[in-house]
Amino acid sequence: MSTFILISVLLLFMVFAYQIGKKRVLQTANKDHKKLHSLPGYYGVYIAILCGLPALFITGIWLSLENQIIELILLSELPDKLRTLSTGEINLLVNDIRNVASNNISSREPSEPVLSAALRYNQLRNISFVSLAVSCLVICIVGLSIGLKKLNPSMRARPIVEGIARWALLIASIIAVLTTIGIVLSLIFESIRFFEVVSPLEFLFGLNWSPQTALREDQIGASGAFGAVPIFAGTLLITLIAMLVSVPVGLLSAIYMAEYASSQVRGIVKPVLEILAGIPTVVYGFFAALTIGPSLRGFGDSLGLGVASESALVAGLVMGVMIIPFVSSLSDDVINAVPQSLRDGAYALGATESETVRQVVLPAALHGIVGAILLAVSRAIGETMIVVMAAGLAANLTANPFEAVTTVTVQIVTLLVGDQEFDSAKTLAAFALGLVLFLVTLVLNIIALVVVRRYREEYE
Repeated sequence: MSTFILISVLLLFMVFAYQIGKKRVLQTANKDHKKLHSLPGYYGVYIAILCGLPALFITGIWLSLENQIIELILLSELPDKLRTLSTGEINLLVNDIRNVASNNISSREPSEPVLSAALRYNQLRNISFVSLAVSCLVICIVGLSIGLKKLNPSMRARPIVEGIARWALLIASIIAVLTTIGIVLSLIFESIRFFEVVSPLEFLFGLNWSPQTALREDQIGASGAFGAVPIFAGTLLITLIAMLVSVPVGLLSAIYMAEYASSQVRGIVKPVLEILAGIPTVVYGFFAALTIGPSLRGFGDSLGLGVASESALVAGLVMGVMIIPFVSSLSDDVINAVPQSLRDGAYALGATESETVRQVVLPAALHGIVGAILLAVSRAIGETMIVVMAAGLAANLTANPFEAVTTVTVQIVTLLVGDQEFDSAKTLAAFALGLVLFLVTLVLNIIALVVVRRYREEYE
């Protein structure tokens, strides 16, 4: 909370500096805009950047190093008998100190050294915050004074501000690229460790998934089986059912709202559909588990069909309803973006409204519709909560939608829940599943790009 207040104060100080810079340059030019090289707002932004940007940069560096420095100080002040602990025990001790300092539940009854270290921890945190606040205040004042001294009507404020903005955009792009590379490399390295223990052939083509491994050599009943085919099959089955629901309903509703509905109807239907996207997935899960599941089971019993309370059909249907807004909203925007001249040309040639939609509007909007469907597929593949509550955790290899199945994301969450050692095949299997999921999504994106490019070449 204190960090949030500090950043809010810095932002308010930047707004204050903006107003001062804008007024100062106008006073210097005797309120004659013609004497200024740039608009007054650029001078204000220049002063605000010079005042607040260094302080925000120092704040980010300070907060990223604060915990490590405080922990080093605490460890150096611990009694000698505690310094000889192993790395794992020291990490547990530091975690206990943090929990006691923040009044959270500790893993064990805190001892006297832990209580003393917790008080010292809070003291160091307070000292760090006060030092950071004072440093930021000094930096802001120094930046404001330097900026006001440099301010004059002939100053090229706009090129300076735009140059800083370009550098900021470049840094943001680099961070995004490096983050993506880091995620991919972490998946690859951890997956390689997994495949050193489990054969890739067993993982990709095995038919039995039971990732429980023995923690001790004398433990039995936990040999571990890592055949992921049942998980992949369950993911594809639920995704297919969801797409069979969301794509037709979403696309047809988008066509209706864009081409046939009046403005009054569109103003009501479109917001109502988009409300579905704002409902938390856990609510969909409750709806599936308490309403759809029992209803389908009762309907199946009346027909003599064995439908499980937790099944792929229940999860797929509810997930499809959840994804409808992704397809309808994006498709509606793309269809509305088709130039009216194309429709007018079709009508001039004698085409009916339905023929114009089928043969002109939809082909022209194909690239956006493909993107909407691809987004819906990615959303379905990555959904977890609905599958947990409506389809279960059983890794069954089946194509029967009436049986319980599981998905890749559910198994990733299951494998990483609780205290885990990241050197066992059970935990590393989550990274292998994540790598496969990443590759599948990448392939889907490539296919979508190929379809769009091929269509654009033919259409143009």
